Amino acid sequence: MARRLPITEGTPRVSCAKGTRDRLRVGVMGGTFDPIHHGHLVAASEVASVFKLDEVIFVPTGQPWQKSKGQVSAAEHRYLMTVIATAANPQFTVSRVDIDRPGLTYTIDTLRDLRRMRPEADLFFITGADAMAQIMSWKDNEELWDLAHFVGVTRPGHVLDDRGRTDVSLLEVPAMAISSSDCRQRVAEHNPVWYLVPDGVVQYIAKYGLYVQPVTDAGAGIVPVTKENRMSK
Repeated sequence: MARRLPITEGTPRVSCAKGTRDRLRVGVMGGTFDPIHHGHLVAASEVASVFKLDEVIFVPTGQPWQKSKGQVSAAEHRYLMTVIATAANPQFTVSRVDIDRPGLTYTIDTLRDLRRMRPEADLFFITGADAMAQIMSWKDNEELWDLAHFVGVTRPGHVLDDRGRTDVSLLEVPAMAISSSDCRQRVAEHNPVWYLVPDGVVQYIAKYGLYVQPVTDAGAGIVPVTKENRMSK
């Protein structure tokens, strides 16, 4: 069970009461999703429950600014694995906003684009504790806090300094002990990843031979998703 961590004394909590609001509450879960795993899904589900979100949008990164192209699988593979993983939950959707935007992916661009696309919604950006610590240390990051409320998902026992911000909440989720890097390593070593990632994603990884060959070849054999052939939920 997820546990919401105490926030700084005197810090107002985000109101979660249903029936007292007329704006949608939309979670935004950005990530490389290479591959997406049950930790991501459980975290999104728990945040949606605790913060009474109407929807959670998963946003696979296009080209992560902190990684070279040789360090990440093809965007279309990561997008389709995310679609497969989230298809069974009507509360989850997947956005191509970062994949379709040219250049490197930055959180500020993600939130700006989603704000323009969903002006009627309050955004809740969901990320891991490590990423949250980095975001809070960025220079000139004030616009981020204006665009969304940030939810840092942590493993039990992990301590994160929220620096007394009113726009940051922390939530413990045990399933966050799963990591994408561990899943990739297990596949590379021919070990199973059943029950770590959704069944459909396990089959997708096997079909395209992901993580057992150089990442630069990982896009072979896949047709990019366009407006004409896009998978709908």
